[in-house]
Amino acid sequence: MAIKTRNKIGVSFNSSSMSDLVFLLLIFFMLTSTLVAPNAIKLLLPSSSSKTMAKQTVTVYINDLFQYYVDETPVTDEDLGSVIASRIANEADATIVLRSDKSVPVQYVVNVIDAVNDINNASQQNHKVILATSPKK
Repeated sequence: MAIKTRNKIGVSFNSSSMSDLVFLLLIFFMLTSTLVAPNAIKLLLPSSSSKTMAKQTVTVYINDLFQYYVDETPVTDEDLGSVIASRIANEADATIVLRSDKSVPVQYVVNVIDAVNDINNASQQNHKVILATSPKK
């Protein structure tokens, strides 16, 4: 009497589970890539070897066209102090990170520092300005 096996090995391949996995990975990478948003304002930061890290409250940008941005919102020279003051109104010791293009004259950087110093004098607070730099190569 011949013994027959019940489980036969099939030569067909079912790829439906593989395509489901590929689509799930595609959706995952599409969602995570949209969540990562680099700085919208393109700057060439000056280079430095110092590494100062601080909790930033407000970020002020100065691009190569000498335009001010407070947290990616365009601001004029005259409104710079009032916009920064409104952003740090609830903070006791806020840190303002200044991201300036390396081609910007020093006077524009000093304007931001003066605006923060005026806020400090008016409110008797101790807000700090930190100049952001890129690491030296």
